[in-house]
Amino acid sequence: MLKLLHAGPFRRYIIGSAISDTGTWMQVMAQGFVMSTLTNRNLYLGLIGLASGLPSLALTMFGGSVADRYDKRKILISTNLAQIVSASILGTLVLTGRIQIWHIGALAAFLGVCIAFEMPALNALVPELVKRDEIATAIALDRSVFHGSRLVGPSLAGIAVAMWGAASAFFANAISFVAMITAMLTLPPRARGSAEEEEQRQSGFAEGFRYVRQDRVILLLIVLIASVTLFVYPVIGVMLPLYVKNVLHLGPEQLGTLMAFSGTGSLMGALGLLSIARDHRFHFMTGGVIVVGAALFCLSRFNSFTITAVAMGILAVGLSMNFGLANTIVQERAPAALRGRISAVFGLSFFGLMPLAGLGIPALADAIGMRLTLSISAIAFGLIGVVVLQMAGRRGCERTGATIPEVEREAEPAAVA
Repeated sequence: MLKLLHAGPFRRYIIGSAISDTGTWMQVMAQGFVMSTLTNRNLYLGLIGLASGLPSLALTMFGGSVADRYDKRKILISTNLAQIVSASILGTLVLTGRIQIWHIGALAAFLGVCIAFEMPALNALVPELVKRDEIATAIALDRSVFHGSRLVGPSLAGIAVAMWGAASAFFANAISFVAMITAMLTLPPRARGSAEEEEQRQSGFAEGFRYVRQDRVILLLIVLIASVTLFVYPVIGVMLPLYVKNVLHLGPEQLGTLMAFSGTGSLMGALGLLSIARDHRFHFMTGGVIVVGAALFCLSRFNSFTITAVAMGILAVGLSMNFGLANTIVQERAPAALRGRISAVFGLSFFGLMPLAGLGIPALADAIGMRLTLSISAIAFGLIGVVVLQMAGRRGCERTGATIPEVEREAEPAAVA
């Protein structure tokens, strides 16, 4: 870990990412607060997720192909510039009091286009900045910074919203992207691979689907993350502002505090990845599923803010650890020439399903009540997660580095040169 944080391209990237991610989480908290002042229905919050998710669903595989073919630095600079514009527009609308739900929805759709290109490029960039045997550590550090920003960002946003209004958080996010753009400008270009690898980079996005279909472990891990998206994400990513307002009867400062607890748990889970040996991954992932299901069930039962905050933190530990381990296993098994497209398929299990998840669970909550919906989500996720991991097996979670022919033979994977 310390070696990776020495002066070099990875450290420059991680510093820019930390600043940019903090700004992003400030906007997430502020946008949730603004939405809770504009509507009292969970379904409308889900429609914002739909607006963002549909472009991601439609374009992510194309974005993965672009990430494999072209300079990832330039892709990320372009998406960050676009997000500066989006955040600035939202901040201006909030500041002038003209903000409406359709404004947030339209800009969410624009952000979805950005994510479709940014997500696969970013996931595929990190392994290129380190050696192959450092990929697991680099991903753990990257996740730690991402979730550490979840701790800092919402807390800063809660203070900013209380002192200067919600617009300040949007403007802060716009400024934060400058750090990421600066980091991208300092990174070296990707080293050119063999003629065979470069030819493979030019193949279509169907090649990514084909590889995932042949690698049973990657496919099952995608199902695991999809179950998180369907049953857990709507609670912490869509309904939390209304959960705080209507169930706990609290305000924006407490919302920021809960998000900070969630960020603390996510940071702890991501840092925990640094100490998980390869032969313990399966047990930690199974434990993570059980912990998440139990914590989600607690949210459905209690009114205490303290218990809710602790449950949010525990839930975040399990989610962060499982997502990080799943991503690590996928990146280790993916050939370099297909990493962008495989990252895109993996990302679709989260971003691609957000439209369905953002509508289904919130609509169910409107129909039968939030508490009963949370109980159903907890039980469904726990059962699916445990079954999927049992199918993947301990050995599958410990393997690394498969090539396409080896996947087809279902032989022991070897490291890709």
